[in-house]
Amino acid sequence: MFDEIELKLGLAPGEALHLRRSAVLQGLRSSRRLLHSVYFDTPGFDLMRQGVALRLRKVGRRWVQTVKAEAGQAGALTVRPEWEVPVRAGRLDIDGLPEAARGFFTPAVVAALAPCFSTHFERTTWLIARAGERLELALDRGEIRAGRRRLAISEVELELQEGRPAFLFDVAERLMETVAFHMEPRSKAERGYQLAGAVVPRPVKAIAPALEMAAAPGYAWRTMVGAALTQLTANVPGLLADDDPEYIHQARVAIRRLLALAGLARLVGLRRPAWRGGLRALMGKLAPVREWDVFIGEVLPSLRGITPRQRDSVLAAAVRKQRLLRQRARTALRAAEFVALILLIGRDLVSEYEGGGSMRQWAKTALDSRLKTLRRRGRRFDRLDSAARHRLRIAAKKLRYVADAFAPLYGEAAEAYLERLAALQDELGRANDLRMALDGLPRLKLDAALATRLRGALARSLKDQAAQADGQASTLWHGLHKRRPFWRKPVTRA
Repeated sequence: MFDEIELKLGLAPGEALHLRRSAVLQGLRSSRRLLHSVYFDTPGFDLMRQGVALRLRKVGRRWVQTVKAEAGQAGALTVRPEWEVPVRAGRLDIDGLPEAARGFFTPAVVAALAPCFSTHFERTTWLIARAGERLELALDRGEIRAGRRRLAISEVELELQEGRPAFLFDVAERLMETVAFHMEPRSKAERGYQLAGAVVPRPVKAIAPALEMAAAPGYAWRTMVGAALTQLTANVPGLLADDDPEYIHQARVAIRRLLALAGLARLVGLRRPAWRGGLRALMGKLAPVREWDVFIGEVLPSLRGITPRQRDSVLAAAVRKQRLLRQRARTALRAAEFVALILLIGRDLVSEYEGGGSMRQWAKTALDSRLKTLRRRGRRFDRLDSAARHRLRIAAKKLRYVADAFAPLYGEAAEAYLERLAALQDELGRANDLRMALDGLPRLKLDAALATRLRGALARSLKDQAAQADGQASTLWHGLHKRRPFWRKPVTRA
C-alpha cells in the first residue's frame, strides 16, 4: 500500500498539442499505452458509499486489481491510500488483497460485486526529474462508459514519485505558461458513478475539517484551508453545468471561509497568504450572480403592490441580467487565473511548517478577536441604523466562519452557539437582501413607470420587514451576547 499524491487538471482536447510542445517536456521521451478498466460495485453501491473504488485494469496483456480509498483531497491535490495486486484472466481476487484493503469487503459485498462502468483511454506519460525529485506526468484521453452513456476524458495527472509535493506545483505552473488547464476535481471513478446513475450531483456544503486539540496549529490551519478549498472546487463542475443557485452560494461560502482562515495565518506564525487578493477578485465575479438569484428566488415573489403582469416583466428583465452575470462567473472559473489561484492555495497546503504554541490558545485568540469586533459593532443594538446593522452582520459572518473552522474541536458545545449566530446573521440578512434589490433596480433598465412601482413595493417591503424583524433581531442579539462562548467552556472532546 502507498499514498498516492497527485495533481489532476482538465484540459480541452485541442490543448493536448500545446502540452506536447511545452518547454517542460522538450527532450523527454514519452510512452503510450491503451488502458481499459472495469469498475465493480454492488447493486446498492456499497463500495462507493464507503469512499472506495475497486477496478480491474488491463495493461498490455496483464491485469491489475486496484483498490483506492478516498482519504483526502484539497483542490487539485489528492492524497489517497491505494493497493494494487496482479490478477489472472481479468477476474477479481479479493482474497489476494492486503489485509488493510480487505477490510472494505464483507462477504455480502463480495458476493454482490458486478461491473458498474468502464473507462477506455490512451495514456501518454513522461518522467520529469530534477535533483532528488521525480514525478510522472500522464495525459489521458478517451471516455467513460456506463451502458449506452458516454463521457469524454481529457486530463493531465502529475503523480509524485520522489521528493517534495511542492515539485508538483513547480511543474504545473511551468506547464501553465503554454497550456490552458481547467479545474476537474472529480476522479474518473466519481464521474463514472455519476454516469451510471449511482450519484446525483448536488451542491457541496461546508466540510468539517478533521482536527484534534493536540495537533500543531500550523498543521490544523492547513487542514482547515484544505477543507474549505475542497468545498470550493467540488462546487465548480455543478456551477459550470447547472443553474441551481445553491452551487454559487456554496462556492461563495467556501471563499469566505478561506478568507477568514487567511486572516488567521499570522496567528500561527505564517505570512499573510498571497492568494487573498485572487479570492476577493473571484468573489467579485460570483457575488452579483448571487444577488440576482436571491432577488428572483426570494425577494420578487414576496413583494406586494405589483400586478402579476408587472411581476412577469420584472422577472424577465432580472433573468436576462442573471444569465449574463452567470456566464461571466463561469468564464472566470474556466480561466487560467482560477487554476493558478487554486494551485497557489495548494502550495500552502504542502508546507511542512507546524507553528508554535498550542491549539487551544490559538483557537481562543482567534475567536476572542472576532468576538470583540462583533460586540463592538453591536453596542447599543436597539439604536443601530441600517448601515450599522449591516456592519454587525458582516462581523457576525466573520466570527461564524472562524468558529465553524474550530467547531470540530469542541463537539456539541459549539452547536447551539453557532445556531444562534447563524440565526442572527440570517435575520439581519433579510433587510440587506431588500436593500441590495433597491440598489440593483437601475441595472434592470425598466420603463420609468414600472421602475417607480417596483421601487415603491421594495421600499414598503423593507419598511415592513424592518418593523417585523426588529424585535426578533434584538432578542437574538441579546441572547447571543449573554451566552458564554463555547471556546471558553471546558473541552469535552480531544
